[in-house]
Amino acid sequence: MNVVDSSGWAEYFSKGPNARYFLPAIQDTQNLLVPTICLYEVFKKVLSQFDEETALQALSVMTLGQVVELDRDLAIDAALVSTEMKLAMADSIILATAQASDATLWTQDRHFKDIPGVKYIGKK
Repeated sequence: MNVVDSSGWAEYFSKGPNARYFLPAIQDTQNLLVPTICLYEVFKKVLSQFDEETALQALSVMTLGQVVELDRDLAIDAALVSTEMKLAMADSIILATAQASDATLWTQDRHFKDIPGVKYIGKK
């Protein structure tokens, strides 16, 4: 299983220099988990750069994977992760989602760099 964090999705949709790095996880929709917080963050980012139609198209691509809702148990796990690793709310929810499913987290956010189960590439 794979989780692509919001920075990876943003890189993919903006066709940034690391976009190809995220392709294996994004294209493997059978094994792709998409935290609802990523839907929020990516929609907001694409909306600010383009328009609502483009942002909705981005969400349609993201929802080819399995959307993972933030429920009680995941919220508690995320709070524990946040406290232990000193991560912001969204980052802790994304990491907790990956950890709950033994999924690999794909990212270019440096604060995830040395965490087990994370595939990290530095921003170019």
